[in-house]
Amino acid sequence: MQVLHLYNDIMNLYGEYANLTALGRFLAHNGERMALEYATFGDNVRLYDYDFIYMGSGTERNQKLVLADFARYSDELAAYIESGKPALFTGNAFEILGKSITDADGKKYDGLGIFDFETVEQRKTRMTADAIFEADFLDKPLVGFVNKCSTIKGVETPAFKVRMGLGNDDGKFEGLRKNNFIGTHLTGPIMVKNPHFLKYEASLESGRKDLSDDFLVYEKKGFEITLSELKARNN
Repeated sequence: MQVLHLYNDIMNLYGEYANLTALGRFLAHNGERMALEYATFGDNVRLYDYDFIYMGSGTERNQKLVLADFARYSDELAAYIESGKPALFTGNAFEILGKSITDADGKKYDGLGIFDFETVEQRKTRMTADAIFEADFLDKPLVGFVNKCSTIKGVETPAFKVRMGLGNDDGKFEGLRKNNFIGTHLTGPIMVKNPHFLKYEASLESGRKDLSDDFLVYEKKGFEITLSELKARNN
């Protein structure tokens, strides 16, 4: 499997390299080899050469630097997403794919324009919350943490339904999904805290329905404990 980690050097705010560490381990246990490559400023890659693309979250400043550099891939990424190949952008990484980002000083940055949503930042306080999200493509909810300073308006196809925590502008839904692309503010890292989501992404990437997750004993137990604790707190 050819996997591309974008801007791993500055978009790794919550140790999200662990998502791909977990993915590589999962695939290896199922007899698949994952070749992981990195691309950052000054590099040139062909996105369509990869089976899976990932970008994690960064500071607001680093996000704007990435936006300026990654704009050259706008058409290529749009075609990649349209083709149905899998990709995951976590934290504020997926915000760059919208129409615009307005920072806390009112400065407006053009986004890649792949989607029509708009992001507005504020500096009064960061919005943080533990979270439980549900998805119609998963048989179990997701757990994790959201830490952001932005609101997003105009997402037509959200990824998740919010059961606890922070969503997009209305608070009922969170993130973005189109075909096999998912953008979400949920961190944790998301694949580490949610072994069923890890299996889902690995299945998309490999094209296999027979992947085994039996070896994820502690990961599954950790997920169940976290979910139980969050549900108890939410009641």
